[in-house]
Amino acid sequence: MDDLHIDTPAAALVIPARDLSWTASRSSGPGGQNVNRVASKVDLRFDLGANESLAPSIRDRLAQRYAGRLDAQGRIVVVSQSERTQAANLAQALERLADLVRQATIVRKKRRRTKPTRGGIRRRLEAKKRQGEKKASRSWKGDS
Repeated sequence: MDDLHIDTPAAALVIPARDLSWTASRSSGPGGQNVNRVASKVDLRFDLGANESLAPSIRDRLAQRYAGRLDAQGRIVVVSQSERTQAANLAQALERLADLVRQATIVRKKRRRTKPTRGGIRRRLEAKKRQGEKKASRSWKGDS
C-alpha cells in the first residue's frame, strides 16, 4: 500500500503507509453468489497514536469527533463493502479516511452567546398574547 496523499484547502497532507493497515473478509454487499467465495469487504485502520505526520491539533480533533470509530488500540476504523471488488472497496475506504481527515482540518468557530433584542422580546410576548387570546375565544361558556 502506498502513502495516502490528502489535498486540503490549507495544505497537502500525507499519511504514511506504515500507519495504515487493512484486512479483507467476506462481504454482505453486492456480488451475488460471488460474496460467498471472495473476500471483498475491506476493514481499513489508521493508527492515530503512532502517526507523526499530522499536526497534534488535527489528531486531537480526529480522536474527539470520531470517537465512535476508534477501536481499543486507538485506531480509526473505516469499513467498505459496497463495491464488488476488494480493490474498489479499498479505494473507497481510503477516500472515506481522507474525507475524515479533511473534516478534522476545519476548525469550527466558537459560538458567541447573544441576548435577544428588546424589540424581539416585545414581539415574542405580543405573539404569545395573541395566541392566548385566540385560544381563549374558542372556549364556549354556556349558561350555568
